[in-house]
Amino acid sequence: IPCIFSLIISCLYNIVDQIFVGNGVGYLGNAATGVIFPITVIGWGVSLFFGDGAAAALSVSLGRGETKDIYRIVGNAILGSFLGGAVIIAVSYAWGDGLLRLIGATDQNLALAHDYGFIIYAMMPLALVQNPLASIIRADGSPRYAMGAMLVGAVLNIIGDPVAIFVLDMGIKGAARFLGSSSAFLSVPPTWP
Repeated sequence: IPCIFSLIISCLYNIVDQIFVGNGVGYLGNAATGVIFPITVIGWGVSLFFGDGAAAALSVSLGRGETKDIYRIVGNAILGSFLGGAVIIAVSYAWGDGLLRLIGATDQNLALAHDYGFIIYAMMPLALVQNPLASIIRADGSPRYAMGAMLVGAVLNIIGDPVAIFVLDMGIKGAARFLGSSSAFLSVPPTWP
């Protein structure tokens, strides 16, 4: 149940952004976040690739009692996810508005997609580290901890989005800042051997 709840929580990030951006920025803001969504899904896939692989390897190592490989497994997963985020940053910034137009930006929402994407890309490496850490923590036998950390990040996003969009009048940039910073909230528990 904590694993399923963790996945549901991760879906809340996009849903919450859509609700607050739609009400605070308008339908063009929703369209702009929709343009950036495929890039974040690619990043999510990269991080799940490393995280699920590391979780499987970690489980095997723990089952065999071979704890010396655990730190290498975890380190490689975190580094791979972080570097995957760096590659996404490089490609997204180098391709620029051409990439945004390729995945659906129009003249009406290009500026908003650019503003939202610029901040999301910058936080991508840290946000991508979240999924491997959650998978590793679950494989370590602490699914409730992973769920709790993801829940705290989601709550920060739910509180931060309206504050940034409506109170601080940051618009779509505020939604991107809280999405990126709250999704990178997860930390490693001190339970490893």
